[in-house]
Amino acid sequence: MNPLVQLAAEAEVENPLIPPIPELVIGLIAFVIVFGFLAKKLLPNINKVLEERREAIEGGIEKADAAQTEAQSVLEQYKAQLAEARHEAARLRQEAQEQGAVILQEMRAEGQRQREEIIAAGHAQIEADRKAAASALRQDVGKLATDLAGKLVGESLEDYARQSGTVDRFLDELEAKAEAVR
Repeated sequence: MNPLVQLAAEAEVENPLIPPIPELVIGLIAFVIVFGFLAKKLLPNINKVLEERREAIEGGIEKADAAQTEAQSVLEQYKAQLAEARHEAARLRQEAQEQGAVILQEMRAEGQRQREEIIAAGHAQIEADRKAAASALRQDVGKLATDLAGKLVGESLEDYARQSGTVDRFLDELEAKAEAVR
């Protein structure tokens, strides 16, 4: 026979996809033993671990929900405190502006008062200086006038009372004429 035909005949007798019956029975018995062992010993431990993990996850979710709720309430409190702080800051800013305006007005009034005092003191000083200058001028003019009159007359006019009265009368007349012109 042809070697190819012989190989095909052997292939029909032993199909590699279908195992022999004794191997199938031994494999099935071994599978039941291993599956029974796993179901008896490992499956309860696996279920226990899975249950603990499920409880831990659910507890974690509950804790996360509680933490989120607490965080939300803290956030609301923070927002309320922030709004209150902003309101307080606005109130303080308004009070500071009002106080600043009052202080500014007081400083202006004080500056005006000081200015008026300085002007009044300046006017008083000017008046005092004017009177002192007028008095000094009267004396100087009187002295010069008497000296000049004495030289013109040729004799000394040293009588102080008469000289003073004459000079004062003369200067009063000049002042009266000056005020009349104004």
